[in-house]
Amino acid sequence: MKNFKKHSLLVLLLLIFIPYTGICQQHRTAVQMPTQQNTIIVNKIIEAARYKTYFVDYCLNKINETANKEKWNEQKTMEITETINFRNFRDAVYNLFAFHDEIELETLLKTYQKDKIYQTTNIMTSNQALNTNLDIYARDIVKGKYIIAK
Repeated sequence: MKNFKKHSLLVLLLLIFIPYTGICQQHRTAVQMPTQQNTIIVNKIIEAARYKTYFVDYCLNKINETANKEKWNEQKTMEITETINFRNFRDAVYNLFAFHDEIELETLLKTYQKDKIYQTTNIMTSNQALNTNLDIYARDIVKGKYIIAK
């Protein structure tokens, strides 16, 4: 009888909490983005740090590695290369700067504009989360996930 009460209590608790966890998993929070004014500053930081060039070079290196490894023909390599588009990745960069205020971003922009060494080793190239996102993006390009069907 005692065992039955324990099992029924366990079943009752499971029945109560399973729908609760199911509901919780449906509600996602939006990815943090900078304000409109901060977005303008972030775009200037991207230019000053030459991050688009870094982005394209990184993607091209991944494509060339895969092309050599899998012996792609030149047409396939060009087709994949043409899918590199910074606009598809820009939100990840924006998210990196979403938690900075305007003053911090302006200070960072001035630092990028003045210091040539800081342009090559900067917050974008040294941020682990952004580098992971870039690696995932580059792997998706190599897999052909951004090719538009003709």
